Amino acid sequence: VETKAGGGDGFSDSDDEHAESPTGLTTNQNRLLYMISLYTHPAQTADEQEGWLRKVSLHILIYEGIRAKCLDYDYAPSSVKIENRRVFINVSQEGRSDVDYLREEELLNGLKLQSREFHPVTCYQVSEKGLELIAKLGRKDRAAVEEVCYAPASKDLLHSRWDPVESKFVLECESMQRDGRTVRENEYMRVSDVGYIEDVSYVSSAYVPQCLRRKGGRPTMSNAHKASLCRKSSNIRDELDEVLNLSSVSIVVAEFIPAGANQIVQMNDNLGSMDRVQGGFFTQVVDTGSAGSQLEVDPGLTTVDVLDYSPTEHVNFEADIHYPEESDIIQVETFGVSMNASGCNFYGMQIEAVMDRIKDNISVDHLSRLLVDVAQDSSRIVDSVISAYARRMIDTVFQGDRKNRGKVNLIIANEITPHLTAEEYMDKGEYENELKQILGDTRAAFDISEHDTLIFGEFGLLVAGANARHHEPILCSYIAFCALDSFTKNYYIRLQTLLSEMTLLGHAIDCADKDPNTIVKANRALTKHARELILLEEILTFMLESVTSTEIPPEPPEQAGRTLFERLELHSYKQQVQNRIEDMHKNLAGARYELGLLEGMAQRLKEEKTWRLQESIQSTNLSIADMQIQHSRNGHMLTVIKYILAGLLSLEVMHHIIGDYTVLNSELGRTIYENFFDANFNLWFPVELIAWLLCAALVWYFANKFDHEERGKIRYKVQVNKLVKFEPLKIFLRKQDNARRKVMGCCVVGGSYHVEDHYDSLNNHFVRRKWTTTVPKAWGGMCPTIAVIYDEDSRVVMKDCEGQDQEVVYLHEIVIEYNKNKAAEKYKFNAKELHERFISLLQNDQVWLEDDYEEYQLLMKGEDNAFYNDGGVLSRETVERAIRGTMESKKKLSLVQSAEAERKKIE
Repeated sequence: VETKAGGGDGFSDSDDEHAESPTGLTTNQNRLLYMISLYTHPAQTADEQEGWLRKVSLHILIYEGIRAKCLDYDYAPSSVKIENRRVFINVSQEGRSDVDYLREEELLNGLKLQSREFHPVTCYQVSEKGLELIAKLGRKDRAAVEEVCYAPASKDLLHSRWDPVESKFVLECESMQRDGRTVRENEYMRVSDVGYIEDVSYVSSAYVPQCLRRKGGRPTMSNAHKASLCRKSSNIRDELDEVLNLSSVSIVVAEFIPAGANQIVQMNDNLGSMDRVQGGFFTQVVDTGSAGSQLEVDPGLTTVDVLDYSPTEHVNFEADIHYPEESDIIQVETFGVSMNASGCNFYGMQIEAVMDRIKDNISVDHLSRLLVDVAQDSSRIVDSVISAYARRMIDTVFQGDRKNRGKVNLIIANEITPHLTAEEYMDKGEYENELKQILGDTRAAFDISEHDTLIFGEFGLLVAGANARHHEPILCSYIAFCALDSFTKNYYIRLQTLLSEMTLLGHAIDCADKDPNTIVKANRALTKHARELILLEEILTFMLESVTSTEIPPEPPEQAGRTLFERLELHSYKQQVQNRIEDMHKNLAGARYELGLLEGMAQRLKEEKTWRLQESIQSTNLSIADMQIQHSRNGHMLTVIKYILAGLLSLEVMHHIIGDYTVLNSELGRTIYENFFDANFNLWFPVELIAWLLCAALVWYFANKFDHEERGKIRYKVQVNKLVKFEPLKIFLRKQDNARRKVMGCCVVGGSYHVEDHYDSLNNHFVRRKWTTTVPKAWGGMCPTIAVIYDEDSRVVMKDCEGQDQEVVYLHEIVIEYNKNKAAEKYKFNAKELHERFISLLQNDQVWLEDDYEEYQLLMKGEDNAFYNDGGVLSRETVERAIRGTMESKKKLSLVQSAEAERKKIE
């Protein structure tokens, strides 16, 4: 691969560059090899881990090197898979070619593996031979690369990270673990603009291949008269080296959307195909207030003008998106759309002008940027006219990334300049690199005639030549199978993802004892998986109908057509796609059985929980019944004893009055007794009865007072089921146990635990601690009794939102008991205030995790919050944490059993 001239710092186009270089490589290759060596290293011992650099990260570093004038390459937009999203980034095909060359020379090692999302991943590593060459590299090349790869004024390497929220790549220094906390010694961070796709000015007309049209429809409108409006304006930031040019270019984009006759009928109704005035503006926004008078929508409406249709088979129409662009960039974009009941849809456009090129000599570099607009805008157009159910099916297959779904490109050009043989285009150099910008990785190239060339690529194919348009029926049939093939790949990945999620759910159910919210989350996950499986089964039916109903055109009579027909291998390709679709019935059947198994596991989990609950309730009810019988007996006895004691008390009082040491011993007392009691029929007995009634009234008053106070009880129970910090929780509980309440500075009347219950099983160790607070002023004049229940065996180490390691446990329940009638009238708490008071005490002692701080603030403000939730959705991290807790519990049990066996052995 030759190095281009005028690239910037340290580049040369002299013929003796290889001779001058001590490594025998070009400057670009030297710097690229050194760049990879900074991030990778082969293992030197069996215990050492090897370092590899992912392919996407390498693309980002190469782009940053181009922007910094370290590498002299061109770049063009290309799609890559990031997690479950398809993202366009600027990729240098020349850089990829140099990487391939370094691998061929055994200077780099390659590693192939699969991501968790079932996408292939490629990684690179410098080899021992490559390290030997790097040792000969000059200081100038090293400094240029280090300026790109290191953070400013440091030797800290920059690593790329995908930010799913902002949909951008971030360059930052690597983090490390220190004292259980994730830290970065260098806080430098910046956003990479590798995802910024440059725009070019262009004018296009709607284009529908004649083989897709029906008789009686009007022709498409041409925008050729607007070609002069196209300016030489773009936001391209690099100087492009044009190697290949195309003339009279037509683009046909194909994709598969599950559809049938009923959906075509509905689409014709939506488009107004049978109305007097057809078409109009369309949007995918759903009108949720149809009874209102006005409607506002965002920019990006689609204009549709129907060309021809059949009620149940197809509809062809022109479409244009009204979307504002930058003021200096002119984009007149009109699509010709062909929607078919088979699900294979085509979106075509005729390129009238790109930049200052009208019709002919269109640069492949500019065309690669135009194709990004075509891929994105075609999705907007189709999504605005298809039904919500069709959008839902696409969302299911592409896992929510419907707007960036992949498509197949067919590029037809009347001429390619320079005109070479097919073999010369596949030169592993500048020609092939240019073609990769619009076709992806090139696979093969053939001369189908003296003037016509066919080139296959990852994202489609290019047919260039004077007779290229004569073969439209064969080409459209081929890209229809390509679109179905691409959809089948995404469908298979989605099915594998669903099976992986089911496996994750199975692990979560197995570890249900470690997470009290498992039943709620499992029910939600099972419902979601069942709906997805139903949709996938329906989609597979549409796919099978499509591949069996799609007809292959007959073989053309002319030699060029026969050659093209032979190269495309349509019959073989159709059979391959059909075999793959039929094979997935087995996977779907397995998924259905797996879902049934999970439903059975969830049902058994519910039954087990119900059995445990019933057993607990039965035991509690028996205890309550016994207590109630005894309480009834005690109540009757207490009533009798109450009045007896009142009578005895009254008699005792009178006894002290008239006894040996009473007033009757005095002369005055005897006189009063003789004159008032003996002389009046012995009135002493009525006086005793009156004294008895007075004492009984006094006792009744105090009994009612106590009863009134007992009626003011508040019992606030909170089902928490949250992870909390274990060490701060233990410190908080220790404070409550050590607290004492004293009267007159010496008499202890409260403090320490009332109850400390422990319930130990195979996977759980529930602890219940109950205490009465010792500071009545803090609670409105009355000390509440508080109980907490937590699972000691659920403790596990996890990272909080600040990256710090925390030992956490599940706090299951909080119970607060309070008597407002015993509190001060002006300061007594209600249930809400009791709850907020205790929650704030836990926050003051830092028991809650930092992850819950925002929801805690909303809770204290009385706003809607998710502080107490059902644990959220199932995630791989929560399941792995539960598995760790389960294994620790089983390990603990194993140690206990081993110790018991050892003790018996000694005995």
